[in-house]
Amino acid sequence: MGPTAPALFVVLLLTGFLGTATTSWADEFSLEGAVQFEVRVFPGPQSYAGQNFSEISPSLVIAPELFYETESGDGRFTVKPYLRADADDAERSHFDLREASWLSQGDGYDVTVGLSKVFWGVTESVHLVDIINQTDGVEDIDGEDKLGQPMINLNIENDFGTFGLFVLPGFRERTFPSSKARLRGSLPFDNNRATYDSSAEEAHVDFAFRWSQVFGDIDVGLSQFVGTSREPRFNLVNDNGRMLLRPHYDQIDQTGLDIQLTTGPWLWKLEAISRGGHGDRFAAAVGGVEFTFFQLGGTEMLKQADLGLIVEISQDGRDDTRAPATLNDNDIFLGTRLALNDENDTSALGGFVIDRLTGETLFSMESERRLSDNWKIEFEARTTLHTPKGAFTEGIRHDDYFMLRLARFF
Repeated sequence: MGPTAPALFVVLLLTGFLGTATTSWADEFSLEGAVQFEVRVFPGPQSYAGQNFSEISPSLVIAPELFYETESGDGRFTVKPYLRADADDAERSHFDLREASWLSQGDGYDVTVGLSKVFWGVTESVHLVDIINQTDGVEDIDGEDKLGQPMINLNIENDFGTFGLFVLPGFRERTFPSSKARLRGSLPFDNNRATYDSSAEEAHVDFAFRWSQVFGDIDVGLSQFVGTSREPRFNLVNDNGRMLLRPHYDQIDQTGLDIQLTTGPWLWKLEAISRGGHGDRFAAAVGGVEFTFFQLGGTEMLKQADLGLIVEISQDGRDDTRAPATLNDNDIFLGTRLALNDENDTSALGGFVIDRLTGETLFSMESERRLSDNWKIEFEARTTLHTPKGAFTEGIRHDDYFMLRLARFF
């Protein structure tokens, strides 16, 4: 799907919506969202010629959310634009429609048409089964931020579970930092000339299916995806003397399984996939446990606080010569989650990802606290603690950063 195709998809959706909406709009519209001011601090020097020297990199995000609900409550229109202006990365300054969709609900079913976001998964360190939306790679290196995906999604719920069918008429390319930005790695990306297995390229129509059910304390999900891989491989190309990494998107099929078991303070989690299309078919899995100490007690601050301890192990059998490289191929994640459960919703999540073979070690931490009903402050840190030669993170070993974000909600 070309750059203007998602916008065209939304225009068609709006045309149909405007033609059918006959109720009193003033009573049914709502507007909310946030404006965020963010500062990233890079303590170390740049690693490569042409990269920005700025140790302090500010940016501004405007993320409104517009909702319209029919008087009967069985229809809902959602628009969530996202605009970031970044002082140092031209690619990070971008606009996206995270969501622009119409939801219609009936007895035991719902249908979503438009740009939307869908999340699958239960584990903390990596989301193997989450494959519907493309990663927004300029937002953060953790892969949690996603682009809006054009879709037609039908969900049917009955005694046998929830059945979801997805028709995905168009592909979104992954975003990458510019050649002058920090966190780009040792070679810049060729952001505008991706290649594809399919002759239809971005216009290829993908399909997905998911079944989920709850059996007592166990939540189970089984999914199938057929279409364009959201993970690109990279070909090294010479562009007028500049060596660039050009993304290539393969046609794949992926079967996924996610399971979560809740037993008191214990959460047992598993995600597993089998994928074909990236060389020989391979399997990958991540699983682990989270144990929570409720109401820690002691000081006044900790009386209502909960502390979770997380351990997850990942294993990935892909061939890196014919499949996209991955950080989580043979790793262990050790983390903690703290929720003070106070009136300011103070919380923090942090942990280490350690390669069990090479010792490559990364640390990340996220925390947030409400300052008032309308203001919130967030802090993040991403650091590479040990980076052997040839490691996945070698190219960004000097790009450790700390981030402070102040958000104003409306």
